[in-house]
Amino acid sequence: MSTAIRLVAGLGNPGRGYANTRHNAGFWFADRLADLLNANFSHEARFQADVAKAGDLRICKPMAYMNGSGRPVAALARFFGVPSDAILVAHDELDLRPGDVKLKLGGGHAGHNGLRDVHAHLGSADYWRLRLGIGHPRNTELPEREVIDYVLKPPSAADREAIDAAITRTLDVWPQIATGDMERAMMTVHTRPRDAAEPE
Repeated sequence: MSTAIRLVAGLGNPGRGYANTRHNAGFWFADRLADLLNANFSHEARFQADVAKAGDLRICKPMAYMNGSGRPVAALARFFGVPSDAILVAHDELDLRPGDVKLKLGGGHAGHNGLRDVHAHLGSADYWRLRLGIGHPRNTELPEREVIDYVLKPPSAADREAIDAAITRTLDVWPQIATGDMERAMMTVHTRPRDAAEPE
């Protein structure tokens, strides 16, 4: 039986200085989802998060910085009785190209500090992840750049357009994701449209 998603957590860093950086791709998704559902964020100090409500769904943006993302997510999950498999965490993913996006249930944190903290505070890895590709510095013209420097910088205009397109593709199947029909959603989300410049 499918489990409906009741809590979406977009990971990122609060503050204007971080708003357009790659590490905030989860915030970008949360903002777009709230817009789609006509839900408005308000700050809830008890959860240390900005939270929007749409029916039984809550969308949150932890305001504890990336390394502290887990406490707000776990606090909301406990307060509203949300099981791990009804949580979707949207985050930036170094191992996927900009424009690629993957849905995944469970697994490791692969060194992502936000996921590491969510793991620790939930006490479980069995939640859904929306992995939004941002590319890896080894695949850029500046492979020597440190990863921390890379994720805390804005993407190029072309990469941001590709990430936004991936978010749009995901929102197109939000009704399936919301009801837990992940296999059907994956068929669309995991299929990146062929670039016009690619050969037939």
